[in-house]
Amino acid sequence: MSADGIDALLFDLGGVLLDIDFDRALARWAECAACDPALLRGRFSHDEAYKRHEIGAIGADEYFASLRASLGIDISNAEFLAGWNAIFVGEMPGMAELLAKAAERYPLYIFSNTNPAHEFYWSRRFAGLLKHFKEIFVSSSIGLRKPDSAAYRAVVQAIAVPAERVLFFDDLQENVAGAQTCGLRAFQVRSSTDVARVLGALGF
Repeated sequence: MSADGIDALLFDLGGVLLDIDFDRALARWAECAACDPALLRGRFSHDEAYKRHEIGAIGADEYFASLRASLGIDISNAEFLAGWNAIFVGEMPGMAELLAKAAERYPLYIFSNTNPAHEFYWSRRFAGLLKHFKEIFVSSSIGLRKPDSAAYRAVVQAIAVPAERVLFFDDLQENVAGAQTCGLRAFQVRSSTDVARVLGALGF
């Protein structure tokens, strides 16, 4: 048991470890469909199909069919996939150095609301960054997504340490609040500076 009361660090992926820009997907789809990205931006939502895709209830082809209808564009699954994966800009600045240092002291884990197509892409492109993590939990594999309480309980059980000894970082306040409700020590972050500040306050 660590002296600072923390036994594990748990990170969200997009917006914490990786810089995400969903406008890049909309721009790619708009280019393929020869329409204005603003039109797609107004039509896109995290609807029921989106959530079912993230818990593995439907696959990419079925989700893209849903997008084809909701966005009102007739582009191929390959074109949807290219835009879908275009959202990953790169690593968040300074995070690689922080993770390397943190991994010397704590076991590191990831919990991400994501889907198999994205996981296939980022697990290869960012393999160097992800090597620091003991395990990566993805919503489409466990069938649960943040901020559902059952999702946090499943991850904490798998990590096998008490919830109050898990330090969790996420960029969305609703996910932070959900984690706190389940007893995790959770913080909202926007950059690696926020992560460094929290760890520094714990004597890191």
